Amino acid sequence: MRAKISYFVTAAVLVVYFVLVGSRGVLLIEQGTLLTVTFGVAVLILPVIGIWFLWKNTQFVRKANALAAELDAEGGLPVDELVRTAGGRIDRDSADAVFAKRRAETEDTPDDWRCWFRLAVAYHDARDTPRARKAMQRAIALHEGRPLGA
Repeated sequence: MRAKISYFVTAAVLVVYFVLVGSRGVLLIEQGTLLTVTFGVAVLILPVIGIWFLWKNTQFVRKANALAAELDAEGGLPVDELVRTAGGRIDRDSADAVFAKRRAETEDTPDDWRCWFRLAVAYHDARDTPRARKAMQRAIALHEGRPLGA
């Protein structure tokens, strides 16, 4: 729940920032000189890119959460079998062992979105966020029945 609140607060702050930056861009364009119009257009590009990025990330999170809910309903969510340190951090060797098991499972059934979802969780537990995201994107693509990269 804390992660959702943090996400929405961050998104709201970003939207306010995009509005402020966008208004400055409009003010520059209203000045009407070649230089201020050029800068105004350049300034307006930043909020457009930011809104696109926020939208894509929100869609990713929404789809990943839907997969998690579906997997939970099936009873297929990965069980937390990780050893933790006294401070609560995941033991690296434990994460590597679970990762090896999830990778083998995914190699055996590469077209199953459930395996890719569990592999994404294992990557995340092993602190490999870029690969976790790619594995989750693959799980989403397989679940939606669309080719990768589409």
